Amino acid sequence: MNTLWTVLVPLAQQTPEPEDVKAGWIAFGLFLLLVAAVVFLWFSMRKQLRKVNFEEKDGSDAGRTPPTGGTPSA
Repeated sequence: MNTLWTVLVPLAQQTPEPEDVKAGWIAFGLFLLLVAAVVFLWFSMRKQLRKVNFEEKDGSDAGRTPPTGGTPSA
């Protein structure tokens, strides 16, 4: 078991040289997929929000009942 660690630790600590590292097409494709997912979710949210019936406030309080509880003001 001890010999396994002596072989694996130096392999895990090796890093590539900075000039050998470059952005790849796979990462770019994943980025484009994430952008497409965000756009899809945005359009879906817009569609769902259009279905919501928001009550319009016209400024008049006619027909509203006063809040219950608390102390009445004089």
